[in-house]
Amino acid sequence: MRIAQVAPLNESVPPRLYGGTERVVAYLSDELVQQGHDVTLFASGDSRTRARLVPIWPEALRLGGCRDAIAPHLLEVEMVARRAHEFDVLHFHIGQLHFSTFRRLGFPHVTTLHGRLDLPELGPLYTEFNDMPVVSISDAQRAPLRQAGWAATVYHGLPSGLLQFQPGPGSYLAFLGRISPEKRVDRAIAIARACGWPLRIAAKVDPTDREYFEREIRPLLDDPLVTVVGEIGESEKSAFLGGAKALLFPIDWPEPFGLVLIEALACGTPVVAFRGGSVPEILEDGLTGFIVDDLDHAIEATRRVHDLDRAACRATFESRFTVARMAADYVRVYERAIGSRQTDRVA
Repeated sequence: MRIAQVAPLNESVPPRLYGGTERVVAYLSDELVQQGHDVTLFASGDSRTRARLVPIWPEALRLGGCRDAIAPHLLEVEMVARRAHEFDVLHFHIGQLHFSTFRRLGFPHVTTLHGRLDLPELGPLYTEFNDMPVVSISDAQRAPLRQAGWAATVYHGLPSGLLQFQPGPGSYLAFLGRISPEKRVDRAIAIARACGWPLRIAAKVDPTDREYFEREIRPLLDDPLVTVVGEIGESEKSAFLGGAKALLFPIDWPEPFGLVLIEALACGTPVVAFRGGSVPEILEDGLTGFIVDDLDHAIEATRRVHDLDRAACRATFESRFTVARMAADYVRVYERAIGSRQTDRVA
């Protein structure tokens, strides 16, 4: 199958540090090549891939001081449109930027929606474009946009050998992600303090969240239990997550997926997560972690993480969240998209 993967340009594929969507596109593209497909990746020029790379911009927009991210992405849509006839199916990961163009072109395509969808401005858009086939990354992600043209739910997956299983009990609590109001690292700090256990925070602070960090979070960091290690790359995650007693995932928003959840499971590390969005779909309460509804419950659950079997966490990852499974799921989506387009042409 000739497949085009169309990635966001904000980060390279895969990203050097933080960047969930670009990481998933990297894993998927490489695995599809491994499975024998002819894959072309439209992405930034500093991307690294087993697919055929078409560079849209010299480097990730985050690194190059680009002040208008829409402009390079519209260029990307145009370049993909010009070459669309070369592919059996096109797979977009850039939100809705291409909808108007590809509604009119008639080529088989599908779009994975990677972000939050509970924004009021999206409702009218997806009502208008309900003929565009879209893929959710959890069933919960669909809730605000029932009218969208949902084609499937495909959970993210990681290469089996990417992160190493670590059977030891760990010596600290971990927080990995962004420091932002919806991620609630303040809750993680409160849990660690209540348990009397060290907390290591591996996180980035986006410019838009800098004021929040300075006002709400920095005053909480002056505690001997709390260590901020900064933003970490892929090669550091096995040690960071595998060395933890548990990953704390104290979200306060409808998380679309939460890639760090399955990264922790791959290392054998259980998760204490606040209920929201995809969490009940990813975690099995009492087996791979604890799903909680408030801070008191979170503290009590964290104290019991040693009751959980780390081997069961890894086994769940192997059975549900590998890249081989993700790629196979997407191939079925592609086949339906191609078949649907062929049916339309006959009609």
